[in-house]
Amino acid sequence: MSTIAPTSRTTLVRRSDRGTYDRAVVNAILDEALICHVGFVLDGQPFVLPTTHARIDERLYVHGSVGSRMLRTLRQGIPVCVTVTLLDGLVLARSAFHHSMNYRSVLILGTAREVQEEAEKRRAFCALVDHVVAGRSTQTRSASPMELKATSVLCLPIEEASAKIRTGPPIDDEEDYALAHWAGVIPLALQAEPPLRDPRLPAGIETPASVARYRRPVP
Repeated sequence: MSTIAPTSRTTLVRRSDRGTYDRAVVNAILDEALICHVGFVLDGQPFVLPTTHARIDERLYVHGSVGSRMLRTLRQGIPVCVTVTLLDGLVLARSAFHHSMNYRSVLILGTAREVQEEAEKRRAFCALVDHVVAGRSTQTRSASPMELKATSVLCLPIEEASAKIRTGPPIDDEEDYALAHWAGVIPLALQAEPPLRDPRLPAGIETPASVARYRRPVP
């Protein structure tokens, strides 16, 4: 479906005009973000941990060591909240109160399942690598059976989710527009620096175009 049905937990109340349930928008934000934050409760204690992620169709995958507390907890089927945020600019208003940021964010709620089938696990591995650098999974050694066994992969369906976006200039109180204070937006973007070769990389191995021309978002 092109739209994710809002629920009582994902329906935006404050600034609902900034919310969207368009699946294409949600997917684009997930695909551009390099890091997600995973929230869960263990023995009454809330945890929010950063990790990498990848999307395949309408499923979000995260991975880590089989000894990871987060993954051990989530594979029990407890509720989980995953968020991503892309910061696009600093919004400087005439008043301190109306300073803000331009951003794109996604929230996903649900329960995750552990991936057991080897083929799906390998697809998730490739997606996680390619999410960071497009095509990288074809330029590296595949995971060995031992590495697969040592890694836990969880899958979260993107079924209960929403996006929230702010764009544009500051919004001041009407009477403040006459004040002699600078106002506007400082745009922000993630910029890749030139790649650095591994000191142990043998001479003659050329830098792949996907690395030499790397930029975000990954095309």
